Amino acid sequence: MTKYDQVEYNARWAEKNKEHKKYLSYRSSARSFIRNHATTDDIEELRSLLDQREEELEKKT
Repeated sequence: MTKYDQVEYNARWAEKNKEHKKYLSYRSSARSFIRNHATTDDIEELRSLLDQREEELEKKT
């Protein structure tokens, strides 16, 4: 597979999987923020938000 073929394949995949691509981008941004920029206050707030989100998801199942 040539580099051009791979670029074309990636473009087709992205077009067919817009929502999943957006999810992956959000997840990557969140992880990068936590690893590289989050302060102690940010981490405390994120823990609270994660607990709330987990409760919401548990109610749905």
